[in-house]
Amino acid sequence: MQKSIRFFWAIVCLWTCLLVCPRTSLAHQAGLSRGEYRLDGAMFTAEIILARADAALLAKRLDADGDGSISADEVRAARPALTKSLTPKLVIRGGSEECLGSVDDAFLVEEDGLSVRLNYLCPTPPASVHMRFDVLDVLAFGHRHIARAESGSTMVEEVFFGTHREWDLQPAATTTAAPRPASSKGLGAFFLLGIEHILLGYDHLVFLLGLVLVGGRWRSILLVITAFTLAHSITLGLAVLGVWAPSPRIVEPLIALSVAYVGVENQFVKDADNRWRITFPFGLIHGFGFAGALGEIQLPKADVPKALLGFNLGVEAGQLAILAVVLPLIVLARDRKWLEDRGIRRLSWAIAVLGLVWFVLRIVED
Repeated sequence: MQKSIRFFWAIVCLWTCLLVCPRTSLAHQAGLSRGEYRLDGAMFTAEIILARADAALLAKRLDADGDGSISADEVRAARPALTKSLTPKLVIRGGSEECLGSVDDAFLVEEDGLSVRLNYLCPTPPASVHMRFDVLDVLAFGHRHIARAESGSTMVEEVFFGTHREWDLQPAATTTAAPRPASSKGLGAFFLLGIEHILLGYDHLVFLLGLVLVGGRWRSILLVITAFTLAHSITLGLAVLGVWAPSPRIVEPLIALSVAYVGVENQFVKDADNRWRITFPFGLIHGFGFAGALGEIQLPKADVPKALLGFNLGVEAGQLAILAVVLPLIVLARDRKWLEDRGIRRLSWAIAVLGLVWFVLRIVED
């Protein structure tokens, strides 16, 4: 049994290192961008929408003053730098000849996003266009780019990630028919994004750990998890559908405070049966935090239902996978009196301190 306890604490220490080492700004990486592409004769146009933090990886001059934020003036001044850094990484070839690209416009969009419009002029109207999205080399591992291209009455959709980044677009003859709807290839990408988001959402995971740490009957734990899931699904939907979403400057510190609260409450809670009542309002706050991953790229309305379904299912799958590992370890370790008497208390204080540290850092960063 001693080996089981040591294994449990090894897992706890490893997880703590993962929690403390990353910057708080990494806790909610979007890992997602989208692009609208159009071929019209010899002109290929692209509009790429990225999270501003991702755009800053492409052109360091976007944050000229180094204050951690990007202003409209900085975007205007950085257009030459964007052309120099972005166009070589979005390679467009018309047949056997490379098309020359330049940044036509760049501007901020809501929810912490940046839109960049590019024009590529091919030597002659191409019989086919080959596109390679090497922008992925600069962005974080696991980043996904949802690309939608239109030519005449043809509309196609693809998701780029890792080494899957090349695409051939065949021009279609001009017709009066309505554009054919794009396929739903992006659903799986949103599902995987949801999994990645919860696995990198250290504050969400610590909050869940704090909730289940005190144990209780399985029915109580199930109610807590259900309340958290239902609550964050509600606010995730409200935010992504554009009904209402508070500023991340409010949401992120509140999420940190929810972590601290759970750590403190664990010192006093005697009965976990009714804990779902406090979990539900906290889950509403966490849902707005989840929504930031999708809000930054300004999804078209047609993609919102697909994105909402896939992303939410991914979040739930990742959450259940984590709990499937953590809960048996907690049950195993609770068989030892030491964990019952001291371990829960000490871990809970660590959770409370971590939440307060995140709160202070997020206030300072804002």
